[in-house]
Amino acid sequence: MSTTPLPGIGVRYDLTTRERRHLSVIAHRDGTRTVNVYRGDDPDACAQSLHLTGAETTSLIDALMPAHHSPNLLHTTDLGLVAERIELSAHAYWNGRVLGETRMRTETGVSIVAVLRRSEARPAPGPEFRLAGGDTLIVIGTREGVDAAAAILGRE
Repeated sequence: MSTTPLPGIGVRYDLTTRERRHLSVIAHRDGTRTVNVYRGDDPDACAQSLHLTGAETTSLIDALMPAHHSPNLLHTTDLGLVAERIELSAHAYWNGRVLGETRMRTETGVSIVAVLRRSEARPAPGPEFRLAGGDTLIVIGTREGVDAAAAILGRE
């Protein structure tokens, strides 16, 4: 793996796989990523380019990490549950309000199991936890409940 600073853009990471395929990832300063796959017959020609949001990048990292496939993890989909990340906008109605005001479990049946803020995680936040724009809430519940939670948290 090699890295190349891209002034004003971010950092480019280049990797050649065991199968001699050239990949690059551009980590943009805004948190997005561009993944490039180059042609096998011409390693300088890009065959596919994907632009990922910060949330999509996080999901891809989760899927690629070996711990993601641990047999000790609870596979919620087998139980009819889903676990998702919901980002709270800086313009959201709930920005600056306490978690208990959302009445999330009462209204949707969803549990907020953690809040990610910058580089730290707050597991099992209580009803007095004050939300802030940019927070990512880790929620678990039924598909319908999680969709309802996303709608409530997206309220401006």
